[in-house]
Amino acid sequence: MKKILIIQTASLGDVILATPLIEKLHRFYPHARIDFILKYGYEDLLRGHPYLKFVMVWDKTEHKYRHLKELIEIVRENRYDLVVNAQRFASSGLITALSGAEHRVGFGKNPLSPFFTKRIKHKIGKSKNNPHETVRNLKLIEHFTDNSVVKPKLYPSKHDFASVSQYKTRKYITVSPASLWFTKQYPKEKWIEFAASIDKDLTVYFLGSGKEKALCDDIIKQSGNANSLNLAGRLSVLESAALMRDAVMNYTNDSAPMHLASAMNAPVAAVYCSTVPEFGFGPLSDVSHIIQTNRQLSCRPCGLHGYKKCPKKHFDCAYTIENNQLLSVLKTID
Repeated sequence: MKKILIIQTASLGDVILATPLIEKLHRFYPHARIDFILKYGYEDLLRGHPYLKFVMVWDKTEHKYRHLKELIEIVRENRYDLVVNAQRFASSGLITALSGAEHRVGFGKNPLSPFFTKRIKHKIGKSKNNPHETVRNLKLIEHFTDNSVVKPKLYPSKHDFASVSQYKTRKYITVSPASLWFTKQYPKEKWIEFAASIDKDLTVYFLGSGKEKALCDDIIKQSGNANSLNLAGRLSVLESAALMRDAVMNYTNDSAPMHLASAMNAPVAAVYCSTVPEFGFGPLSDVSHIIQTNRQLSCRPCGLHGYKKCPKKHFDCAYTIENNQLLSVLKTID
């Protein structure tokens, strides 16, 4: 293999969970050129990655299909030996099918999979032995490598670490309180209760995008935690990753920041509301804590990705999580 392309144009978390493909392909084909296609807005995540030659961006914000056509033309011109499609949507399947690559690999769920040279089953279940998404992704290249497991990994630069070094002078935790989905997000009033209960010897950094600045401001103000700082919108994704690496704990929802912590092998406490870790998207850090309701709710999980509101209108999967469950994680810190 001399030229390899990986495709994952879904969410930020999905891209992070596809990084084991980069690691493993580089291990088996150290002299191969490896490129990556992702969605516009997430390109900074792979900035400076030592094993990637070129990162291509699909801009879906406007003229989506014109940009898709241009992207397909670029892919065909590059004449890849292997295209690995880690996404299950038709658009990525079209890029794969029309790539002209000798080897075109993807999941059988992709509508264009009949035009792949190899199709892999992708099964998500709720059983305890359900494989992690990274394992499902690695199945795509098992035929070209082996069956060993590789964890996600990101590469913040020296500049990224230097930018956040000013925040590391005291013992600290990070809190990423937001999610794209309402039912995957621990409620604001519960985060307020938690922030108000944190010992004064811990600094609390709130992380997120610029869109989440107001949420973090509200939590800090209403909790009265004087040792908090809102960094939402002030750090890049890789700077956030660099900060998370040295935190004594990182609190997240079942969302991209959880995967960001995993990629840095940073300690993480993931709060699960409507979803369950058995789906195969849980944290992979050596120090990982799952926080979820202790009640048996017949409606949970209500969906794979979450909803804009609770289908049952009570949101018990979130409100029955006790504050002490979050605080007890801090007691495990040396």
